[in-house]
Amino acid sequence: MEILSTYNEQAAALIARMFLGLLFFFQGYDALFKVKIQNVISTYEYSFFNKGIPKYITRAGIWFTSCTQLICGLLLVLGLFKYVALYLLGANIILASIAFNIVSPMWDMKFVFPRLVLLVFLLIIPQSWDVFTIDRYIFN
Repeated sequence: MEILSTYNEQAAALIARMFLGLLFFFQGYDALFKVKIQNVISTYEYSFFNKGIPKYITRAGIWFTSCTQLICGLLLVLGLFKYVALYLLGANIILASIAFNIVSPMWDMKFVFPRLVLLVFLLIIPQSWDVFTIDRYIFN
């Protein structure tokens, strides 16, 4: 049993990174390929336009968030360019939070907050905990 507890930190890092990566990947995949990006844009465009946000900013933001979620989610699952992916996903969360606050100041954070907690966890843990990554084999 003691041998298993030796790897608790590595297991926690792997599980958190994989879980967060899958959450973002499938959210981006749905936006781009299932729901279709134009449907996502049409869902939010009117609300933002009524708040004074130009349509081109809404479209650019939705494209950025959807592509970032898909690509960076996959990078997290693979453990490739982990910190770049985490920084971009952090920017994604901040952008989404600003957007939702513009539309509805009392929006439900139940989907965003767990992602934020996992992202911050992955940023603050020692790099030595996250050993099951492609980055480790490429850059070491």
